[in-house]
Amino acid sequence: MSAHVDAVMDDAIAGNTIVGAELIVFRDGEQVIRRTAGWFDREAGIPMAQNAIYRLASVTKPIVAATALAMIDKGLLRLDDPVARHLPYFTPRLADGAVAAITIHHLLTHTAGLAYAYSDPEISTGLGPSEKDFESNFSRVAAAPLLFAPGTGWTYSIAIDVLGAALAAIHGGTLEDAVRTHVTGPLGMSKTGFFVADRARLAQPYADGAPPSPMRDPQMVPNETGEGPTFSPSRIFSDTAFQSGGAGMAGTPQDIARFLEAMRTGTPAIITPPTLALAFSNRIGSLPREEAGQRFGYLGAVIDDPRAAKSPSAAGTVNWGGVYGHSWLVDPLNKLTIVSMSNTALEGCNGQYPKQLIRAVYADLG
Repeated sequence: MSAHVDAVMDDAIAGNTIVGAELIVFRDGEQVIRRTAGWFDREAGIPMAQNAIYRLASVTKPIVAATALAMIDKGLLRLDDPVARHLPYFTPRLADGAVAAITIHHLLTHTAGLAYAYSDPEISTGLGPSEKDFESNFSRVAAAPLLFAPGTGWTYSIAIDVLGAALAAIHGGTLEDAVRTHVTGPLGMSKTGFFVADRARLAQPYADGAPPSPMRDPQMVPNETGEGPTFSPSRIFSDTAFQSGGAGMAGTPQDIARFLEAMRTGTPAIITPPTLALAFSNRIGSLPREEAGQRFGYLGAVIDDPRAAKSPSAAGTVNWGGVYGHSWLVDPLNKLTIVSMSNTALEGCNGQYPKQLIRAVYADLG
């Protein structure tokens, strides 16, 4: 039974907050809820297709983070490696000009002192249009003063994009090569990568509105402050833009569920159990975060106080999303994986829809 889930999804479509959506829920290794709703392409009259391909935005991040962890397990790098060892051009400084030693751990945990908003208009943060390669983009990032000394604060940032550049340099070749070698290839995620496996299955992206409108290219989609990310839906087709480790992949809900289930269970074993245990634990200590009841690990936020987080999930649940319209969580205690994907930014990621949908899943599963 999925009465609560059906009501949330149907109401979001009828209420014009979400154009099209998919949901996959696994419990104890079995798929227990699978639902599509709304429109794959509303203007063309095409209903949402099961297992469509979506621009992943920050759903890219845990995949790239897992690539780093798999490479660490294989001895190709270390958590305490200085990033400059692998990217000699990446040597940011503090506001007073002092050299700052950023490590791989700092990048994975967003404690490097990097940002997502820069005054330099030439800096790409992974979603908007760009023709820059890693070095030409991130050398500009390195020229901007850090927000704080690495390890002394937490700010969601371009850190995983920098990590992606380091992984590509260590692996030799593209970031796609590294991700395919260590994660997507072993897991059989054939429809997910820095490419579109089948353009006919790529969902039409929409921007918030009443109703949501087909996304322009480029387009800034405002959040509650009136600001927001600038999207370039065509970036996924660019042969020259750097492969954004924080936002650049496309993929299917089934592939993402397969990946998250592998992280939950450790099978297939692309990452060793001790490293997975680290990934699912609080890696930032008591550093302040705006989100009550949540810490941060190597794959996403970690719920340490469900009541404070206003979450139905158990303590130890890891969760995050993707600003093109996605949300996911892995609840190890309840052996639960939820993948919610939509074609509507920003609502499908940080609006009320994913919060309501997660509560509905827990209600339906009892």
